[in-house]
Amino acid sequence: MKKKRARGRARPRTRHAARPAARPGGLTAPQALWLELMPFYIREAWLLDERRLTEWLALFTDDVLYFMPRRKNVLRREAHRELTPLGDLAILEEDKRYLEMRVARLDTGMAWAEDPPSRTRHLITNIEVEPGESASEVKVYSNFIVYRSRAETEQDFYVGTRHDVLRRVAGAWRIAGRKVILDQNVLTAKNVSIFF
Repeated sequence: MKKKRARGRARPRTRHAARPAARPGGLTAPQALWLELMPFYIREAWLLDERRLTEWLALFTDDVLYFMPRRKNVLRREAHRELTPLGDLAILEEDKRYLEMRVARLDTGMAWAEDPPSRTRHLITNIEVEPGESASEVKVYSNFIVYRSRAETEQDFYVGTRHDVLRRVAGAWRIAGRKVILDQNVLTAKNVSIFF
């Protein structure tokens, strides 16, 4: 039995925002790109946690800048000063050559801070993607928690965000820039001997 509509009451009309054109499979271009990048970040985390650092280095372009600024406690009105800029005192400011030197040093057995080596677990979440400066680049923002344990009692948590520039090189994504921003203002770890 059909229900009668009350007189004088029109059925509410809904307005739909213009939707981006769908790709095959019903995905929009941003959704397809997001799904394409997820395996990249999952694999990167596994390479780090399995200590396959030479393979991890291959995910970077030759002109990469790997940057971890210091975080300062500042008043709200001075929020622009919270992170140290490039060229100022930073926790890490490394190019591809320096990253390669750090990885090679770990293989020598002379890096006492990593012998025995740390055990890490990288959890990468909240990935957001937006267009980059050129057609071959995208900007990717992600949050992370990195758990590190070493020897019997050393345990550290690192929490923060990463701002990446990914560039398509020979059909594959490569990291052309990474800015690692820790939420911690003071690091309680003895050193920063792992990668993020």
